[in-house]
This record gives sequence, structure tokens and C-alpha cells, in this order.
Amino acid sequence: MIELSLLTALLAGLLGGVHCVGMCGGIVAAFSFRADGSTPPFRLHLAYNLGRVSSYVMFGALAGTLGASLKLAEFMPVQTLLFVLAQIVMILLGLYLAGFNRWVLVFERAGGSVWNRVKPLFQKLLPVKSVPQALLAGMAWGWLPCGLVYSVLVSALAAGSATSGAALMLAFGLGTLPNLLGMGLFARQMQPFMQQLWVRRAAGLTVAGFGVWGLAHLAYTVLMKT
Repeated sequence: MIELSLLTALLAGLLGGVHCVGMCGGIVAAFSFRADGSTPPFRLHLAYNLGRVSSYVMFGALAGTLGASLKLAEFMPVQTLLFVLAQIVMILLGLYLAGFNRWVLVFERAGGSVWNRVKPLFQKLLPVKSVPQALLAGMAWGWLPCGLVYSVLVSALAAGSATSGAALMLAFGLGTLPNLLGMGLFARQMQPFMQQLWVRRAAGLTVAGFGVWGLAHLAYTVLMKT
């Protein structure tokens, strides 16, 4: 199932670009505006995003470690429940991206207090004047409370190991790269397309479909064992 989870995380990041445009558009614009011109924009935006993805990988490793501790404690029903929860959250995430509900925003509100502590450090890194500074700013950016990130973290928790959790969040982070890196370089061209209703609906329902598939696969596995 880890292969399916990695593919789901990758596509969730890629298709979640419809959310990223609204959530991170302001930050990306700030990065673009504050660049001092001495460093090529592509290098800076690549560093921002590599820093952001590295934070996701760290979160995934921590979540996977927590999931592994539950497994080692022999809480067998917990692992199954975590997997079910991850699929339900993925369905809710897809419905949110499609514009049918806003349940995922609960995760963003929960992470708001953490971001309030990280935000001053983030602001001190601006204006960005070098690639190493951009990398640090990107790592701080990774702490922005985002329902999309937190939803996938539930899957990392269910992954059952630090390595699997980190790999899952890496796949998710790589999936977000085309949208957020492209947004930094071609924001005016991308934003109108990504905000079209049919794009949001198609992306969201595809993500939700992976959650439904995960639950169906689990049900089939259980039936085959009985």
C-alpha cells in the first residue's frame, strides 16, 4: 500500500495547486517582489521551495515516528483506524478542493498558533538577498498552517515508520513543486487557469477518489481474510 500512498501524496500535491494559488500566492508574490535582483529569480524560488519541502519531510518523519510508536506498542486496531482516518481526510480534502465543503480548514486553524511563533522568524529573513537565506525562508514557509499539508500528514502518521512518513511527505512536496515554482515565475499566466471552476472540481474529485479507493482496498483485504 505504500506505493499507492506515495502516488496519492504526489497527486494530492500536484492537484492541490488550486488551493496553493490562494493559500501561498501572497507569500510567493512577496518573495518575487523582495528579490534584490543580484540573484537569478529561478535560483531563489528553487531555494524557497526546497526549504519548504525539507520542512515537510521533517514533519513526515516525526509523524511516521509517532505512528511507529503506536505500532510497537501493539495497538493493532490503532494502525487500521489511522489508515481509515487518513482516507477519510483525503476524501474531505478532495471535496474541499472541489469547493463542496470546508472541513479541512479545521486543520489550518489548529496550526495557526504554531505559525504565529514562526512568523516573526520568517519576517526577519526578508528581504531575501542570497540563496542560503532563501532556503531558510522556505523552511519557515513550510510551517504555514495549510489544510492540504496537514491532511497529508495524517497519511504520514498512518505510514507506520519515520522513513515511510518522510517519503510520503517528500512525494507530496515534489507534487507541489510545479505549481508553486511555476507560480513564482509565471503567476499571471497560471492563476486564471488554476482558479477556473472545472479545474478545481476535476482536481478535487480526483483527490477524493484516491481516498475512496483506499477504503475500498481495505474493505476488500478484510473480506478476503475472512
